[in-house]
Amino acid sequence: MKDTAHHGEAAAKRPSLYVVATPIGNLADITLRALDVLRRVDAVAAEDTRITQRLLKHYGIVVPLVTLHQHNERDAAQKILRLLEQGKSVALVSDAGTPAISDPGAVAVAAVRDAGYAVVPLPGANAAVGALSAAGRVAAHFLFCGFLPQQRAARRRELATLARLPYLLIFYEAPHRVIASIADLADVLGGERQITIARELTKLYESIHACKLGEAAAWLARDPNRLKGEFVLLVDGAAGEDAQDVPMARRVLGILAAELPLKQAVKLATEITGSRKNELYAAALEMKKR
Repeated sequence: MKDTAHHGEAAAKRPSLYVVATPIGNLADITLRALDVLRRVDAVAAEDTRITQRLLKHYGIVVPLVTLHQHNERDAAQKILRLLEQGKSVALVSDAGTPAISDPGAVAVAAVRDAGYAVVPLPGANAAVGALSAAGRVAAHFLFCGFLPQQRAARRRELATLARLPYLLIFYEAPHRVIASIADLADVLGGERQITIARELTKLYESIHACKLGEAAAWLARDPNRLKGEFVLLVDGAAGEDAQDVPMARRVLGILAAELPLKQAVKLATEITGSRKNELYAAALEMKKR
């Protein structure tokens, strides 16, 4: 395992890749250390150079920019490595929040680490953690799920794999898909679970609303303004007996059977729910007859 340098003189003396968290909305939500690093590095690798340029201009920082997004990350990683080979240091940023968390960056970080260079994390803004801190949900564990698949069938299959988990589930969602995703969440996980909808965090129209999952889509639809901005959705995990009950297993089976061959649906439902294979197979045959 390669050591990662921490902040301070050790990192300053050798070429490093700094993974820098940037604001998710309010430009004041940037750390003093992040500003210091952005001023000192030789280049900044940015997801969208136009967005990063606005941040840098706001703080009077002038530094060369390299584009690094999901479609060019491997090529951009090679550019970063060439800069490091020349003894230079680079900062990696995404459009908002912490790089490599539902954003590009992980491929470049892995390439830099594999090449033996230091990777230095600069923690800061993160939408998932910000939403969790303000949701008031008491949960011993949470699972960050990121963005759900865009296609309904794939989205429902993925939700079926999460249905029995006892963890608080955290999702990101875009405004044009949020109602469809919440409808699938309610259908697959059950409408009685609690959901916290966090929207436009740290921005002017920030809102945080909690309700039952079965009520959430209607609440959003009642006001067009509620559909604007980026969303973080926090959904309670399966509780107690609900994490192991037969109706949940049958619901998972039904979702999978609608999209997959019978045997494959039964196999996956058995693995997901822990139910007996022969019982689920009999249930699947019954569903098929209907």
